[in-house]
Amino acid sequence: MPTDSPKPGTVPETAFEPAAMFRAFFDQGTHSAAILAPDGTVLDANRRALEPWNAEASDVAGRKFWDCMWWEGEPAAAGAVRAGAGQAAAGEVFRCHLPYHRPGQGGRFADVVISPLRAADGSIAMLSAIGADATERRRAAERLRLLDAIGEATRIAADPKAILDGATRLLGEHLGATRVAYADLEPDNDRFTIRHDWTAPGEASTVGVYSLDLFGSRAASNMRAGRTLLIGDVDTEIAQDDGAAMFNAIGIKAIICCPLVKQGSLVAMMAVHQRDPRAWAPGDVALVDAVVERCWAHVERVRSTEALRAADRHKSEFLATLAHELRNPLAPIRNGLDLLRMSADKPAVMATVRQMMERQVGHMVHLVNDLLDVARVSTGKVVLRLERTDLQSVVGSAVETSLPLVEAAGHGLELRLPDAPVWLDVDLVRMSQVLSNLLSNAAKYTPGGGRITVEGALEGSEVVIRVRDTGIGIPQEAMGSIFDMFTQVSRSLDRSKGGLGIGLSLVRHLVGLHGGTVAAASAGPGQGSTFTIRLPAAAGARSAMEARAAGGGASVVTGALEILVADDNVDAADSLAALLRAGGHRVRTVYDGEQAVRAARACPPQLAFLDIGMPRMDGYATARAMRAEPGLAGLRLVALTGWGAQEDRARSREAGFDHHLLKPAAPEELAAILAAVQT
Repeated sequence: MPTDSPKPGTVPETAFEPAAMFRAFFDQGTHSAAILAPDGTVLDANRRALEPWNAEASDVAGRKFWDCMWWEGEPAAAGAVRAGAGQAAAGEVFRCHLPYHRPGQGGRFADVVISPLRAADGSIAMLSAIGADATERRRAAERLRLLDAIGEATRIAADPKAILDGATRLLGEHLGATRVAYADLEPDNDRFTIRHDWTAPGEASTVGVYSLDLFGSRAASNMRAGRTLLIGDVDTEIAQDDGAAMFNAIGIKAIICCPLVKQGSLVAMMAVHQRDPRAWAPGDVALVDAVVERCWAHVERVRSTEALRAADRHKSEFLATLAHELRNPLAPIRNGLDLLRMSADKPAVMATVRQMMERQVGHMVHLVNDLLDVARVSTGKVVLRLERTDLQSVVGSAVETSLPLVEAAGHGLELRLPDAPVWLDVDLVRMSQVLSNLLSNAAKYTPGGGRITVEGALEGSEVVIRVRDTGIGIPQEAMGSIFDMFTQVSRSLDRSKGGLGIGLSLVRHLVGLHGGTVAAASAGPGQGSTFTIRLPAAAGARSAMEARAAGGGASVVTGALEILVADDNVDAADSLAALLRAGGHRVRTVYDGEQAVRAARACPPQLAFLDIGMPRMDGYATARAMRAEPGLAGLRLVALTGWGAQEDRARSREAGFDHHLLKPAAPEELAAILAAVQT
């Protein structure tokens, strides 16, 4: 009868021949193995122990275990193995973690076990030597220790430089590198700035600003895509005209460059440079990748902390300055009120006091308007009303506003503008505000009798405006923050006209809204300063004078009006009514919305000024109620409020208001509204 076939997973009986079974087990094992005589002579070695060296068992048979190729160049390890073989021959198992040699792969480690093999009578017949490669496990442990050391060094660091000092040094020493560099990426995703690098002794630093394209298409494309750049030999992997020349210029033959991408943007990168070609291990790339992540996180943490501290410091300085700036005009206004009570029979004194109070109120209004403008700009609520206008008109409007301050300080003012019109598409009011702020800034920070120059010209496709002064100048360390909110170059008591430190911040934001830039320059303290504005020039402009003529001229007030004023602030309502009566108009005054509606029904006015924040019925509800009255169809409504954001103006239009005035209303604004009603 035929014999049954072996069951799946079983071995045929012929395979149980002892010698064949031992050979299969010995050669196919997962560890390197050798059989030694008790004196350490190699009797046999398996395939795993021989193949990496392209050796045969006959190449090692008869040689002492510690004299074989495994320990070439590792005399300490060979000595340990020799001692271990003696320990095993004495009947005791030897275990040790040792470095060993492998062709083309220096710095490898193995866990070695040498055990005695006993005969039936208990004597030591042979020795078994087993080796398991532990290189990756050891490197992983070393990487973890390194990352722990970097984490500890950066955790206690108080500034970005200290963080990068520790991290790059530890990484460079661990990898035996030539240089380790940390770089920030610029917003244009083209340039990068190496903020800090560690170098081996005698190597040059590469700190500076570079373009990605300088290093060739491979490096640039990898960085922009957020991929790691791994080069073992620059000369064989990169063309000379596609980056190799640049790498060689800074002494690099091998490189790992790990980019860091956050929220879809390349924010930083860390590069490890090697002067000679190098075969990088996968663990090396993972390590650099982990270090750049940690460095960036710690640097951002420190920067955020510094920013919070700076913001808190600026806030405290701002509140102190605001209190000072508001007290300055409040003091003379308070004194003026006392003088007015005491000088009712002295018209000349009263006239002088009134002029003084008007100046101080104007100063306070300017401060409040600047604060509101900054709030609107920072929240994106400023809407520009662009119109085609010429440079000369913009400069003229700004000079008209700033001239009193310039003349009061005894400064000379020189205008250098082209004779031919230079056209821009700008919000004339906002751009005049920009130049007025720069002129006022120049007047404040220039000692008496100085000189201020305004230059304007068309340069290519840009209109360039420069405001120069002979003032106190700007220290180099302040240049980077001169446009920051609440920043002043000097806060000494003799610079008490410095304002709130928001003027230049407002300038930068408003110029930016126009698609332009502003920059400051100074040779240093006492050397004056120059502020340069660059704006897009208008193309295909028609005459601004024609445009203004097409819009018509201003209206002229001719005759008295019937006016209603409603405001729960009795002083505000009565003072506005008195001002309007002084202009020859007939005015009725009420102090809440319900009274305003009843008064308008009883005697319809031509014009009504309504405060928004009235009790019982606010200004919006009052306006809607008046618009619902058939007998008030021709009534013009003016909102009076301290809220002037775009949504506030939109809300007043929706309620039926024709005009929106901020408190305190300027005389020229009142005059324009009165004139509009009369036409």
